[in-house]
This record gives sequence, structure tokens and C-alpha cells, in this order.
Amino acid sequence: MANELMEDLRWRGLLYQQTNEEGLEKLLTDEKIALYCGVDPTANSMHIGHIVPLLTLRRFQLHGHQPILLIGGATGMIGDPSGRSEERQLQTTEQVEDNVRGIKKQLEMIFDFQSDNGAKLVNNNDWIGSMSLIEFLRDYGKLLSVNYMLAKDNVASRLDQGISYTEFSYMLMQGADFNHLYDHHNCRVQIGGSDQWGNITTGLEVIRKMHDEEVKAYGFTIPLVTKSDGTKFGKTAGGAVWLDAKKTSPYEFYQFWINAADADVVKYLKIFTFLSREEIEALETSVQEEPHLRKAQKTLAEEMTRLIHGEAALEQAIRISAALFSGDLKALTASEMKDAFKDVPTVEMEKADQNIVDFIVQAGVSPSKRQAREDVTNGAISFNGERITDTDFTVGADQRLEDAFTIVRRGKKKYSMVKFV
Repeated sequence: MANELMEDLRWRGLLYQQTNEEGLEKLLTDEKIALYCGVDPTANSMHIGHIVPLLTLRRFQLHGHQPILLIGGATGMIGDPSGRSEERQLQTTEQVEDNVRGIKKQLEMIFDFQSDNGAKLVNNNDWIGSMSLIEFLRDYGKLLSVNYMLAKDNVASRLDQGISYTEFSYMLMQGADFNHLYDHHNCRVQIGGSDQWGNITTGLEVIRKMHDEEVKAYGFTIPLVTKSDGTKFGKTAGGAVWLDAKKTSPYEFYQFWINAADADVVKYLKIFTFLSREEIEALETSVQEEPHLRKAQKTLAEEMTRLIHGEAALEQAIRISAALFSGDLKALTASEMKDAFKDVPTVEMEKADQNIVDFIVQAGVSPSKRQAREDVTNGAISFNGERITDTDFTVGADQRLEDAFTIVRRGKKKYSMVKFV
């Protein structure tokens, strides 16, 4: 009988390459196992592209297996050549340590660390960092031939441009990781993105060479997430969609998901949420029969924002969205306004009381004084959600939120931020 978890992963489109499909299914059916996924701390936050393997690992935890989360404090100092056409810029020890702290907080949002099969968090710097060069070369360097390593896609694809010995050795370090976890944590499976196939199979080869007994270790990868229109998933006009609220605010995070195309939203629900098959199929029917309601997009945005940022941040994101849709900005706090309008046209002006007509012309909201007077008289101008219709009105301290900025709206949707210096 097919393993229920693996069937679910297939339905969600989360299985790509497997080292031994039949063996893994039997293992998962017969016992509860430990399995791992690694994250290199190349930044102090992950973005949404990083979390697909991690969410898949979380699915294993929900079925009773134990996830091991490996943060690459050592490998992060080296740089993974996978999926890259050029060398990574090396980071300092301090940068890597800061990045480790940031990623650890995000992992704690996704995984359960307290239950009987609570997640383990490990750092490969704890075993690789203390290893001398001689030890590494004698213990691991002799296990694999250069020919074997050159044949791996993540190395072969770099040979024309060139690859340093540092990055060339990365797969051997990751192989040492899998072997360490196999020996010390009874870890039987490694999962990763499709670009990690070479590293995962190298790990299995290292384990095979280091042990006399029959090795029962497996690996599988998850396909790259793509958008139906061919553009890169996880990117916006402002760049990557980060998990860190300081890099991508909960409101921006929510907006990314709620703006998913009808052609993509069901796939995203399968990959990123923990909703049941029945719930997702009901939302798929809604996309087909009542797409104007956008139930699937709203559910996706709520599930993801709640998972990564929590209930309070989700409620704030919904409140900001509702206020912008209705135009009732007075319902928002100053910080929420700053968050919601960080990407609108911005101009700097001096702190000085000024007639509204002069102000909106100087701010570039209206193109001329004649047009400005007409806009004000017609009720087309509002400051921080408050409509002003008096052309003699003075824009002063009351309009300066936090004494630092004001949001001016012209018409229904044209917003500008004025920052005061």
C-alpha cells in the first residue's frame, strides 16, 4: 500500500527526484524516522523561495517523523555553487553568525520544537568548524574521486566560467554533514530543492563509503516553483519577498499572496499551505465558478501571513488592505500608513505651514495652481484620509504624522508621500 504521506506529496507536486522511491516508501511505512534539510545563512532572512523544502519537512513532522534543521554555519562560509554562474562573495564570521540568528527565529515560526517528535536545530560549524584541514582531507577527501565530483551538474555547469577549489569542495562538506547526522542523529533522509540533487547524492555516496553495513539512507528533491506566465516566482517590483518583517512587511507579504493569478493560486495552496485536499479542491472549484470572489487568494494570503508573521500581523495586514480599498485611511495608525505607502511616489519638503494650493503643487500632486484649486474645490484632495475642500486651508503640524510625513491622495487612487526635513 502506498504511503499516505508520499501520496499527499505527489498530489501537491512536491516530489521531483528520488534516490530510491520504493525503499523510501517502505521505510516511511515501517517506522518513524529523522530527516533533514539544510539552509545556508547567506542572509539574515530567508525568502519565500527558501521555504518550500522546509514546509515539506514540516509535513513529515505532522505525520510523526522528526525534522532536523541544519543551519550551515560552516558551509555558509564557503558558498554553494548550485544554481549559480559565478562565485559567491565570502562573508565574515560575524556576518554568518548574525545570519544564523535571524534564520533561527524564522525556523521557530514554522516548526514545532516541543512535542515528542520536536524539531532539532543543528549547526554544521559545530563539527566541521573544529576539523583540521588534514583531518578533512584524510577522512573525507579520499572518499570521492575528482572525476565523480566533476560529473555533478552543479560543478559541470561552472567549468566553462571557472570554479574555485573552495566552492568545488562544497559538496564534500555537505556529504560530511549527512554522514554526521546519519551517525549521531540516526538521520535517514535528506530533502532539498532541485538544485541540491548533486549535493544530496554525494552525501549518500559519502555515507556508503564510510560504513561497512548496508546503508539505509535516502534523498529526494522538490521541483522549482514557477509561475504560469514564465516569470520568476517570489519576486516583486521591490525585489525578493522576505520572511523578515523589516525587509518585507506583513502587509506587503499578504499582498504578494492575495495578488496570485488564478492560474497559479491552486498550485500555491498545494505547495505552501497545510490545508487538506478537500479544502483545496473546494477553493479550486471557487476559482473556476466564482473567480471574482477571490476566495482562494484570500485563503492563501491568510494562511501564509499567519504562518510566518502570526495572527496579530495578519489582522493588521487585512486592516490596511481594507482601509486602502475603501479609502478610509483614518482607520490606520501612522506606522501602518508608512508601511502601506512605502512604495508610492515620495517627495521631501521643509517643515513649514503652507497654503494647500501651494503645497500640493510643490509636492507634485497637482501640475498647476489652477488645477490644484480645482482639485481642492472638487473634493479630490485628502491628507491622511481627511478630505480638504477649502482652498484657504493651511497645511501644518496637524497633517504631519509623527512630525515626519503625510499621505496625500488625489482622486481615488493616486497617492503620494511627503517626507518633512
